Amino acid sequence: MKWLAVLLSCAWLFGDAALVTASQNIVAAPNIIVFYSDDHGHADLGAYGAVTDVRTPNLDALARSGVLATNGYSTAPQCVPSRGGLMVGKFQGRFNLDNNNSSLDGFNKETTIATRLQKAGYATAQFGKWHLGPATEITKHGFMHVFSQNAQRPFFSNITLGGKDKPMGESAPTAYHVDGCSQAAAAVIERYKDQPFFLYVAYRAPHTPLDAPKKYTDRFPGEMPERRRQALAMIAAMDDGVGLVTSTLKKHGLTDKTLIFFVGDNGAPLKIHKIDSPLHGDAGGWDGSLNTPLNGEKGMLAEGGMSTPFVVAWPGSIPGGQTYDHPITALDIAATAVAVAGVHVEKGDLDGVNLLPHLKGEANSPPHDSLYWRWMAQSAIRESNWKLLRGGEREYLYDLSLDREEKNNLVSRHPDIANRLRAKLKTWADNLNPPGMALGQMNRNWDDYFDHYLEGKAIAVPKTQSPATTDSGENTAGWLARSGTLVSKDGIMVLTSDKGKAPFIARSSLALKPPTDIKLKIKNNVGGPASIAWRVEGEKDFEPKNRTAFVVGASDDWQTHEVNIQAKAKIIHLRIHLPIGVTQIEDIQLNP
Repeated sequence: MKWLAVLLSCAWLFGDAALVTASQNIVAAPNIIVFYSDDHGHADLGAYGAVTDVRTPNLDALARSGVLATNGYSTAPQCVPSRGGLMVGKFQGRFNLDNNNSSLDGFNKETTIATRLQKAGYATAQFGKWHLGPATEITKHGFMHVFSQNAQRPFFSNITLGGKDKPMGESAPTAYHVDGCSQAAAAVIERYKDQPFFLYVAYRAPHTPLDAPKKYTDRFPGEMPERRRQALAMIAAMDDGVGLVTSTLKKHGLTDKTLIFFVGDNGAPLKIHKIDSPLHGDAGGWDGSLNTPLNGEKGMLAEGGMSTPFVVAWPGSIPGGQTYDHPITALDIAATAVAVAGVHVEKGDLDGVNLLPHLKGEANSPPHDSLYWRWMAQSAIRESNWKLLRGGEREYLYDLSLDREEKNNLVSRHPDIANRLRAKLKTWADNLNPPGMALGQMNRNWDDYFDHYLEGKAIAVPKTQSPATTDSGENTAGWLARSGTLVSKDGIMVLTSDKGKAPFIARSSLALKPPTDIKLKIKNNVGGPASIAWRVEGEKDFEPKNRTAFVVGASDDWQTHEVNIQAKAKIIHLRIHLPIGVTQIEDIQLNP
């Protein structure tokens, strides 16, 4: 009892001091910012010197102030799994998030970086593309503030562009989505300049749809594919945003108090032939970005699909002007963040490595003995400069120190190395959920990619990006008319109703993941009621409940109509009912 009294007295005497010390520790913790780009090829960062047309002065300056990683990797060649791995800091195959169609149940049970940092006293905020469930649920994953704008349409947020609180709900875009995310991020820095903050700025750029405004495309005049011009413009918008954020840090003396990462989610989708298709007619085509000189593209575990722009900067703590050649991964971001924030993590909770000792020169060894990946029917391991890549039953072995472009398959010349790496890869993959080095079989697209990039075989250029046609033989992007005639002329679809009948256009064989936004740009000479009807998986007919009405005015001016579909399953069939008369259709965007 006497000892208890002494302990209580000490607690009473030193309680305030202990609180002050804890408070000082929180204040001393660095701010952390993660910029995440989307379908951004390895080439498209000026600091790499791979191409001459890209303009990224602010990102190049950030790289000069810190570290430019030449072998920085994502965790998957696709959006959802790579984002899940980044947010949790654990390989996404451990919680069954293998691809874009995987259930989010596993992810929802995991602890994110944001949750860990928020519990440690950080203000946390998310901006831009989430892609890990409904935007309204982002706050459940550790983010106090949400500004999820990733297109020029209503988006969910609980802060304004100026960083002020508002009830969670839809906000109308008042700025280009890349600019909006940057401006909101700068506003949050202004708001929390006196306490630690964690910002996750996930630009939807240069991912399609390519939508850069004229002020950015004008920076890239001259002859080039329009898709390339758009990609360069969207990357320039991101670069301006990085400049706005870093200048806001400098304004408040926070430059040396802020750890910054800039990383891409996966490589650029080239679609093999880099076809410069119409911007609004091929939303799933080449995004204009480049992976030069790396081989492969998004959807492959080859270097072009997995090695992305990767910059780490913390002036005053990490020496600047470094080019870092050891392999590192987006999984290292969470491990580094919790280490510098002083957050305790149980052993085995994270798969990444604290990069700080390596980037500061305190540890000369490589951060990783090996890096591992699995995505769909593909898996790979990189150990030092050796990389074993599997696609279905195909197998490739590369010495990346001599062959970063993955042109020379050495599997038959070094079977001992291939066997050893395969055994390591199998051991790792057997501990995933579900286990195995491959999930399913290679499909036609992946076979084409492997044939083209890794086997050097010629793949024919598609005859058309939209094979469906009307009876007139005109290309109508897969839409068919009922109670009317649909033709395409000079890039505009024209729907003429049959006498006295309200027409509609339909498109089937879809797989749109809800919620889906539909955006129409049309004009009609008569005007009247219109609607969008849909059918989901498991439904044989169009149910009356699956319909949203709107009104089309009679006008010679283009009208834009946006409809949000809150379906409960994948949408497989759409009908757009339009007024009697002649309707001109310039654009139909389906944004699941």
